[in-house]
Amino acid sequence: MKKLVALTCATILTLGTASAFADDVRIDEAEALVSNGTIQSFEKLNAAALAARAGTITDTDLEESAGNYVYEVEIRDAQGVEWDLHMDATNAEVLKIEQDD
Repeated sequence: MKKLVALTCATILTLGTASAFADDVRIDEAEALVSNGTIQSFEKLNAAALAARAGTITDTDLEESAGNYVYEVEIRDAQGVEWDLHMDATNAEVLKIEQDD
């Protein structure tokens, strides 16, 4: 039982700190990732974001963590509400949508 509790705690800590190790990808690195097909084009990523949440894109960011690329998009909808979308940059899948605080 102690091993199970320890393993569970270790897993939670690892998942909770994973985002703390994400690194912003520089624009020249991002362009190379698009060119070699590692991630989708920014046009496709932006179109997928706007299909998931209509509005105006106000900010974008590409982060890498453990070889995974996450495209973060901020969108302001018609009512002025800000939304944060997290997308898998390799396939444009929306991972999470949340209202910005």
